[in-house]
Amino acid sequence: MAGPAQKTKFSIELLAAKHDRTAFFCGVESLDVYLQKQAGQDFKKHAAVSFVLTPNGTEIAGYYTLSQYSVQLESLSQEVAKKLPKYPMVPTTLIGRLAVSTVYRGRGLGEMLLMDALYRIFRHSKEVASAGTIVDAIDNAAIAFYRKYGFLELPTVPGRLFLPMGTIENLFK
Repeated sequence: MAGPAQKTKFSIELLAAKHDRTAFFCGVESLDVYLQKQAGQDFKKHAAVSFVLTPNGTEIAGYYTLSQYSVQLESLSQEVAKKLPKYPMVPTTLIGRLAVSTVYRGRGLGEMLLMDALYRIFRHSKEVASAGTIVDAIDNAAIAFYRKYGFLELPTVPGRLFLPMGTIENLFK
């Protein structure tokens, strides 16, 4: 018999009709509402793809979204920009949203979601070019979270951070 200390086995899947979006609550209204009302529409319109972390195939413990994106080369720090192609716009991948349900906080699931997203971005960068990953951190706690993983703040947009593909590649060598 499994005891209470047994770890839950989670899987990360594409958001589907079987997932209970209405029960998800992370405490940030914009993130909750996005998953509940907008994520499916964005998928149908090819604007964003949502991935959910689930313990049982229906409950959502967390989620993130991915989209193609680009940034102006001049918006990056000089240190980062000098390592990239000298095009006015640099192709990137956007982690548009990343959230963990309040029920599952404190279990390292944010890191699990981020690492899954970065691994997908890394794999796909071999077929669809991406010089790195962009996130728009929602608050100072989110900025601190991303900085732990090497994200660099963009000097021109408050709360926007960038992780170069070389750094992502090094994570998975």
